[in-house]
Amino acid sequence: MRYTVSLHGLHGHFGGDIGAVVGVAALADELGLHAVSLPDHVAMGTRTDLYPYGQFPLPETYPWYEPMTVLAAVAQGTRRIRLTTSVLISPLRPAVLLAKIAATLDCLSAGRFELGAGVGWQREEFDAVGVPFEKRAARLIDGLRACRTLWSGERRSFESPTVAFSDLRSLPAPVGGIPLWLGMKPTPRVREWMAELDAGWVAMAVDAAAIAADVAAIRESFAKAGRDSGALRVRAGLPVRIGADRRPDLAATLEGSSAAAAAGVTDIEIFLGAFARSPADLENALRTIAAA
Repeated sequence: MRYTVSLHGLHGHFGGDIGAVVGVAALADELGLHAVSLPDHVAMGTRTDLYPYGQFPLPETYPWYEPMTVLAAVAQGTRRIRLTTSVLISPLRPAVLLAKIAATLDCLSAGRFELGAGVGWQREEFDAVGVPFEKRAARLIDGLRACRTLWSGERRSFESPTVAFSDLRSLPAPVGGIPLWLGMKPTPRVREWMAELDAGWVAMAVDAAAIAADVAAIRESFAKAGRDSGALRVRAGLPVRIGADRRPDLAATLEGSSAAAAAGVTDIEIFLGAFARSPADLENALRTIAAA
C-alpha cells in the first residue's frame, strides 16, 4: 500500500506559517511515504450548505492556499516524495496556463508531480473567474486533453468545444508524463474519460464496499478501452476510528488499510490534521503511517 499525506490545514500547527509545511513534507520524504497532497479552492462563497458531501468541514474564513504554489516550495525541500493535488478544480484555470504551471512544477520536482483534477461544486467560484458552471466536467476533460497535447513540447494545434489553439508550443515540457487522477463520481461517461486518459480515480467515499463496486465498474471500462484494468490506481481515505480518549486514533484507523486494499485501493490518503494537535503529534503521526 502507498500512503499519501495531506498537508491541508497543517499551517495551523505552526502559528499560521504555511512555509512550515515544507518541513512536514521533508520528514514524510525521509520516512519513505509515497506522496503529499493539497486540495483546492480559489475563493469561498457563503453557500457552504450546498456542499454535496455532507456538512462543509471548514469555516468561510479558512485560508485556502493555492496548491501548486505550495507544492513548488515543497519540491525544493524534498527529493523523492511525489507531489499531487487532491484535487485541483482545474476548469477554473485556462488550459494553456494550467499546462504551463503543471509542467513547471514537474520540472522543479524532477518529474514528481501528479495532477489530480475535479470539477468543484461552488457556482460562485466559476462566476468569479468568468467560467460557465454548466458543463464543467466536459470543460475539465477538454482542458486535460489540451494539456497532454501541449506537454509534448512540440508545436501543436487543438480544437474542442471549450478549448482551441493553433500552432502553439509550450515549453518547458514535463520531465516525464504527468500522471492524471480524476476526483469525480465514476458515472459511465466519467469512466470512459478515465480509460481514455489512463487516469487514476480519487474516491470521495471511504466505505470499502462502495469503493469496490465502483472500482469494478471502472476496471470494466478500462478493459473495454484496451487498457490494463489491473493497473488502475485508486486513492481513497479510511474511515476514521475514535479511541478511548474520544480522539481520532491513527493506528486503529490504519487497520482499515487491508479492507481498502481488498476493495481495489492502491493509495491511502491520510489527513494528518485529524490526528495531530501539535508539531510533535505530526511527527508521531508520520512515523506511525510509515510503520504501517
